[in-house]
Amino acid sequence: MNHNGKSMRRPLIWISLAAVLIAAAAVVAVTSTDEGSGDPGAGNPGSADVDFDRALAGAPPALARLYDRGDALIPGGADELHAQLEALRGHPAVVNVWASWCGPCRFEFPDLQRVAARIGDEVAFIGVDSEDSDDAARTFLDELPLPYPSVSDPDGEVFDELELRGLPGTAFYDADGELRHVKQGPYTSAEDLTADVERYAG
Repeated sequence: MNHNGKSMRRPLIWISLAAVLIAAAAVVAVTSTDEGSGDPGAGNPGSADVDFDRALAGAPPALARLYDRGDALIPGGADELHAQLEALRGHPAVVNVWASWCGPCRFEFPDLQRVAARIGDEVAFIGVDSEDSDDAARTFLDELPLPYPSVSDPDGEVFDELELRGLPGTAFYDADGELRHVKQGPYTSAEDLTADVERYAG
């Protein structure tokens, strides 16, 4: 009887041990994934190779003045963004809200670089650096430069105003300065971004 009892317990012991090992492996896998996602630059694409000066050389005066401040961080939050949009009245505008700590922002930046270079002489592009430090943002922009400036918004005023659910987010304004559409989340291709520019900022 005792012999049979021990024989029956052996498979249960092995099954329990296997379950513990599987659970431990799952914990290690999840931990590794979380640690990897903590570095927004890990495995992400680099800067697009774009000659912004040449691409935007024919921009009209208001857009040329905007692009003369490419890569600048302009303080002022939501008030400054509205001032920028007012100065661009007569031109549709694309406002991309990003942060240096945002992994998906890094993924979509090369598409923003390409599209801004391609159609920035017709459509204004402006960034908003949200809930970030200027030092971190400048390091990010050194790696992924933009032809247009970004408004520094450390308190997330623009994020709240646009009712974003996360970063990045992109807002489209018509030539009269009216908000037409807010895209939640990142763009995954230059083609999708271009399609929305044509749809909402025409």
